[in-house]
Amino acid sequence: MIKLTVDDKEIEVEEGCTVLQACEIAGVEIPRFCYHDRLSIAGNCRMCLVEVKPGPPKPQASCALPATNGQIISTNSKMVHDARKGVMEFLLINHPLDCPICDQGGECDLQDQAMSFGSDKTRFLENKRAVEEKSMGPLIKTNMTRCIHCTRCVRFSTEVAGVNDLGALGRGESMEITTYLEKSIDSELSACVIDLCPVGALTSKPYAFNARPWELSHTETVDVMDAIGSNIRVDTKGNQVLRVLPRLNEDINEEWISDKTRYAIDGLKNQRLDKPYVRNENGSLEEADWDTAFNKIKDNIDKIKPNEIACLLGDLVDVEAAYAAKVLFQKLNVDNIDCRIDGAEIGEHGRAGYIFNSQINGIDEADALLIFGSNPRLEAPVLNARIRKRYLQGNFPISLIGENNNLTYSVNYLGSKSIDIEKLRDKKNKVYKTLMDAERPMIIVGMGALTDDSSQALLYELRELAEVFGVIKKDWNGFNVLHTSAGRTGALDVGCLPSKKGLSAKQIFSESENSSLSFIWLIGVDNKEVLNLKKPFVVYQGHHGDVGAHVADVILPGAAYTEKNCTYVNTEGRPQFLKQAVFPPGEAKEDWKILRAFSDYVNCKLPFDSLDSLREKIYSDFPHFEDINIIKKSKLSKFGRKGKINDFEMKSPITNFYKTCSISRASETMSLCNEKLNSKIAAE
Repeated sequence: MIKLTVDDKEIEVEEGCTVLQACEIAGVEIPRFCYHDRLSIAGNCRMCLVEVKPGPPKPQASCALPATNGQIISTNSKMVHDARKGVMEFLLINHPLDCPICDQGGECDLQDQAMSFGSDKTRFLENKRAVEEKSMGPLIKTNMTRCIHCTRCVRFSTEVAGVNDLGALGRGESMEITTYLEKSIDSELSACVIDLCPVGALTSKPYAFNARPWELSHTETVDVMDAIGSNIRVDTKGNQVLRVLPRLNEDINEEWISDKTRYAIDGLKNQRLDKPYVRNENGSLEEADWDTAFNKIKDNIDKIKPNEIACLLGDLVDVEAAYAAKVLFQKLNVDNIDCRIDGAEIGEHGRAGYIFNSQINGIDEADALLIFGSNPRLEAPVLNARIRKRYLQGNFPISLIGENNNLTYSVNYLGSKSIDIEKLRDKKNKVYKTLMDAERPMIIVGMGALTDDSSQALLYELRELAEVFGVIKKDWNGFNVLHTSAGRTGALDVGCLPSKKGLSAKQIFSESENSSLSFIWLIGVDNKEVLNLKKPFVVYQGHHGDVGAHVADVILPGAAYTEKNCTYVNTEGRPQFLKQAVFPPGEAKEDWKILRAFSDYVNCKLPFDSLDSLREKIYSDFPHFEDINIIKKSKLSKFGRKGKINDFEMKSPITNFYKTCSISRASETMSLCNEKLNSKIAAE
């Protein structure tokens, strides 16, 4: 530890700290523009000047100055005040005076620090320079005349996102931040530069001129666009969601979110289901009231046997709805209930076989990684950035079996087929030695490996290898399953799986023509396989007029993730509360309420009438849900089933990052991003 003095206060800091960090530990605010905790030090804005003794009799940049024993640091002297005013005067030489119309107004670091540390006059009377606007795609609005060259955006794109699309051209007054070829930033995290920009140079294009920050209501909640459960803040005006911003959570998303998380929200107002619909004798859907819709469903259920009924749960179904569906259909003696609509072969042999056991922050502790059947860059961009961060720290060899895509870090590629797993047993193979020598090796298994008929055999083989390599041992479990859907882990936790006599989702879809099923209840199921369900009577319960609604005989309007209080469990097995930000449109209801109301019509009344009573039942049956935001370690189990592994190409289920669910498919912004992506592919 190092002892030093900050404004007459003696403190101790760890060796390797900078003076700026030492001042923060002492509780002193140091202004800055270029410095950011998660980026490399640039030291080019000079706003963080302090006076340091012993040292030269001039102010020094605290962000780039190492803290040393015996330093006396002054942050409040006349020299420091004058220096900061001078720096601010320089920064504002060319900055346009457009605060009243700037979209950053009210949330601008430059504005705030000019008020706190700047002067009320300037000595510069020269004309301000102007910079041509840059094209950075459909997400980022640019006004580069405002840019103060802090280079946060450049360092983020290079270091965190792993793309080299942003940089600086020119020198001195001619310097400009640009994408070189006037193109979109080729990253799923590109819009994080908007949060990083301390001025109004980079702002949100879809949100531009929609509202001022003081007009918005803020709701702290959780994202459902992928399975890692990024912590977010939803900003609303009236009953409309206007923007989504990241919340700090060191264990999950740090302070980043993906572009889809941030911008798919305009899909919440498009193609919404706001009334029940019933298909008439002419084959067309017409509006109905809830009573008519429920009676139509009841009449069809009364005509058939329980073994002719099935219930499938989609990727965005919350825990409360999954539990209510399970209890209702158990009361109806239905065996055919499944949440694995992509056909994944998981969940049958213990929780350790389908969660991210090491936790996401366990990536920071790992010293070797095998990615198997996954493309984390598309399936979980924020998690991929965490892998890249660990990779840049060094001594972290990464091997890949699966699609050979650009993951933003170097990998040792072993092939794309399931049978390439045999290479891991070859003692002459470099990967074998790497994993054997590692103290905390990690395996990430994606859904690309788990949707084949032989996936249980593949899981068995992976678990056996994990035990050989020390991936699973007493003080470390690095065997991780990366889900692609937010609702899957929670639904598996409450047991939404077919009984031994029941049919799985894969069987229901593949045998739809010859199936004995006469009735299927779809809760948020919108994958293309539902188009095969032409024979049975279909009830679709969901919030968008997507694929599932097209085949439905009865449609029941549900609430989207920003419109309900509910629980989701992320891929780690971490329960998290989602909070309601706006009300559902029209007559739409929360999914568990729809199921509770319908249970009265079939004389199978569910044992709860409120959200609190429903959660009490869930906590009684599954106590780990009660500990919100806490991960209960799962007991090691012999998951998987010994057998022959089929020879198949392991492909990620996500081929189009911008169109993965009913919300993102309804988003105009995501469509624009998709067009840009397609035009880029065509150009190549």
